[in-house]
Amino acid sequence: MQTDVENMDLAIGQARRSLAEGGIPIGAVLVADGEILGVGHNRRVQEGSVVLHGETDALEAAGRLPASIYARSTMVTTLSPCQMCTGAVLLYGIPKVVVGENRTYMGAEDLLRDHGVEVVVLDSDECVQMMQAFIADNPSLWNEDIGEPDLPPSYEQVE
Repeated sequence: MQTDVENMDLAIGQARRSLAEGGIPIGAVLVADGEILGVGHNRRVQEGSVVLHGETDALEAAGRLPASIYARSTMVTTLSPCQMCTGAVLLYGIPKVVVGENRTYMGAEDLLRDHGVEVVVLDSDECVQMMQAFIADNPSLWNEDIGEPDLPPSYEQVE
């Protein structure tokens, strides 16, 4: 059976794949009973999708599963899950979420905990560095991904 750290390595590989494809470097893995059910990465840019975050892509890759499988599964994600991905975890009754990092973005971890989901934050420097570099290089795309308005352009005052 793989550890949370080993599963995170798979999620990081998915994040790197997304970045190589021109997307946002967030990866996820859905695991149950030591078996990888689905892997995914943020494909919003690549597919022109509004919903293909890493977690939702991993759920899609896993396909339809009975509730009993979700009830013993773990979602492993490189970044703290947003409200949409948190909703998917809650909807399917996934009891544990392993987060690579939440320093660059704090998702809805409190909502997960409030609903009894175990949240484990690994605080991976590799995940932090990947997201910091991406956000610095692509601030508008990042704001779009998390549903934040883009910052207005700076205007020099004309005298």
